[in-house]
Amino acid sequence: MKKKSEVIHLQWNGKQRDIEYQWVGVNNTTAPLMIFLHEGLGSIAHWQNWPEHLCQALGYRGLIYSRYAYGQSTPRPATEKWHGDYLHIEAQQALPALLKALNVTESFTLFGHSDGATIALLYAAMPKHLAKNIIVLAPHLYIEPMTTAGVQQAIEWYKQGDLRQRLSRYHADVDSAFWGWAGVWGDEYYLHHWNIEQDIKHIKCPVLAIQGTDDEYASLAQIYDLKKHVPHTETCALEVCRHSPYIDMPDRVIDLVTQFLAKQPM
Repeated sequence: MKKKSEVIHLQWNGKQRDIEYQWVGVNNTTAPLMIFLHEGLGSIAHWQNWPEHLCQALGYRGLIYSRYAYGQSTPRPATEKWHGDYLHIEAQQALPALLKALNVTESFTLFGHSDGATIALLYAAMPKHLAKNIIVLAPHLYIEPMTTAGVQQAIEWYKQGDLRQRLSRYHADVDSAFWGWAGVWGDEYYLHHWNIEQDIKHIKCPVLAIQGTDDEYASLAQIYDLKKHVPHTETCALEVCRHSPYIDMPDRVIDLVTQFLAKQPM
């Protein structure tokens, strides 16, 4: 039976928002917890059944949510432009506010994809956090020319093709989600100035970083530079795999996550 989402009322960064969330995985409150952070155009619906499959394979509980402006969460006003600190705000304000509201006080595994992977890294770099380990798929540490080129292609597809129609299946306000994301990642100033390499040097918990060799938004330098700054990071480059390894190679990713967690203390 398909699990239903709920909505919780939160306040952070001086504003009030409704955030869509959902519990998945095993029905056991003593099972380990994994929290999922979606990509830049993702949501609960966009994950489809992936978090459920992974958590069931691991024997974990899972928490997924649609960030502000995505899915069924409060939309971003058309006049609100995001800036280079929006992922920091998600990591340092929005995620802690959600955890507090849901009374999550235990340590957990954080699983992030793309923008969500960057949020996971920024959260784990905070002085006080609850992540006992993190798993990041296609994280962004800085913006490469291919990143901006990929975003520009997405903008044209959204304007001229069927991307808007495709994404509308996953968001109550698809323009809210798309233009918030595209307005930042497609900005030339952002390309030359945004960088979190100094932030991530503070990460102490175990890290698994996975990226596809055919990622259309970034090169493998992203995960290799992550390891340079966080030496205990385990890296894995998946051949013939694009920006979403959990879609292109779901079984392989489950195996990698299982092996990584098996080495961690409970």
